[in-house]
Amino acid sequence: MSAQRTSESFTRRVLRQPAAKLGIVLTAIVLLLAVLGPLAVPAWTGYGTNSFAGKPFQTGVFGTDNLGRDVLSRFLAGGWRLLLYSALATVVGVGLGAVLGMLAALRGGWLDSVIMRCGDVLLAIPQLVFALLAVTVLGPQGWVLVLVIGVTHAPRVARVIRAATSGVVAEDYVLASQMYGVPQWKILGRDVVPNIMGPLMVEVGLRLTYSIGAVASLSFLGLGMQPPTPDWGLMINENRIALSLQPWGVILPVLAIAVLTVGTNLIADAVAGASAGRVASTGPRRSWRRTAEQAASNGAESSAGGAGSAGGTGRAGRSSSADAAGAADVGDTGEKRS
Repeated sequence: MSAQRTSESFTRRVLRQPAAKLGIVLTAIVLLLAVLGPLAVPAWTGYGTNSFAGKPFQTGVFGTDNLGRDVLSRFLAGGWRLLLYSALATVVGVGLGAVLGMLAALRGGWLDSVIMRCGDVLLAIPQLVFALLAVTVLGPQGWVLVLVIGVTHAPRVARVIRAATSGVVAEDYVLASQMYGVPQWKILGRDVVPNIMGPLMVEVGLRLTYSIGAVASLSFLGLGMQPPTPDWGLMINENRIALSLQPWGVILPVLAIAVLTVGTNLIADAVAGASAGRVASTGPRRSWRRTAEQAASNGAESSAGGAGSAGGTGRAGRSSSADAAGAADVGDTGEKRS
């Protein structure tokens, strides 16, 4: 129940932010366009994605592309692959990176060093060069794009999750679970994962944004979807030669990718703000509790001191009389010496 309440309150904090609302609206528009677009292509345009509609780069509502195909038809049918591959690459990258990061923080030692050093090797290779090598060896296929982008995301995610997990592993309840011999997979699922959901969701949003740009860039370079497949990145590459004559073949996919990227960025920023707000909100509560505890302890000490002074009047009197006697002795000795 407490984890459910925490997740609900975290979701509410995200939705309260204006950036989250705007990001959800922008992302939903592109999602609906990409999902429902292929179903509405014949009814809306009257042309198929690869059917001849007129002369190349013919002007009109949205005109034709370099081979005389209808631009609107290819645009409506070209978004779902980009979203699907980006989402799958994000799942692969975040999932693999989260598991490696949590294992590195929980186990430590040589396993931590091996995971982090392997991640450093992957980070040293540029993503585009790694993709070129993989596509050259395995071919320009969808699963290759997903695997390449996901693997390049994993080291970055692993570093963030390792840092977040290290703070959780040092807590007393995790140490108690380890002391009682609780299996590590239960510790990860029950104690670690609910406490790192903030950084994890931030990484999901960021990696989704990067995956969208990476898939579109690889398709633009001819390493992703191959002709005659309708794809937004491929459309930009095919129609850029006549940008001044017929710009819609480039403007439509660029605008859709930009709106989708901005929307996912806004959602990621809102999640990061909500996560930081949760951490920051615990500060005043802890300081208030500490102030209350200090006030209570001070009150207890003052009451104990008052009780001690009330009960120890005889001792105070005796000590004062002893002091007076000592002063008298000093006076006597002084008079005797004089």
